[in-house]
Amino acid sequence: MATEQPAYTLIEQHRGFELRRYPPLLVAEVEIEGTFDAVGGRAFRLLADYIFGNNQGARKIAMTAPVNQQPLGRGERIAMTAPVTQQPSGEARYRISFVMPAHFTRETLPRPNDGRVHIREIPARLLAAHRYSGGWGEGRYREHESQLLAAVQGVGLSPVGTPIYARYNSPFSLPFLRRNEVLVEVERAPTALGD
Repeated sequence: MATEQPAYTLIEQHRGFELRRYPPLLVAEVEIEGTFDAVGGRAFRLLADYIFGNNQGARKIAMTAPVNQQPLGRGERIAMTAPVTQQPSGEARYRISFVMPAHFTRETLPRPNDGRVHIREIPARLLAAHRYSGGWGEGRYREHESQLLAAVQGVGLSPVGTPIYARYNSPFSLPFLRRNEVLVEVERAPTALGD
């Protein structure tokens, strides 16, 4: 079964990145203090707990057992989506987010029971995306972040805010099969005519 990914419109392709327009997205997110490489696991557990039913969902989901079915007794399960994103949000602090499935609205999305999990709507935005495979360590991420920022500036785009690190696969995937991306919101630089 395929994992849902956020829809986007491909605007342009450049050497080293794609320019994509994303619609508004709902995310469940947590902010975690720690090192780049250490925060992902802690954040993932909190977010997974939310989507696996630790929420105030209106529906109960039946759990299949070998002999019968019985209520799970928790909130609504939410399908896993990709990517999981990580973005700096201060000194030694990171925001880790799960994009919520597209059929949810702010009103229909179950509320988290854990106060550390927040729901946020991200407005539509223009993102430059650089794709690569391999490990998830900070050194590799920074290498690809530098490549993306140089390529973006090379075509007259200006980065807006901090880059986002996106993981599309489980930690059990072989590194050479992983899809990773560095994304950054961009805007077009003003032209000499003042546009």
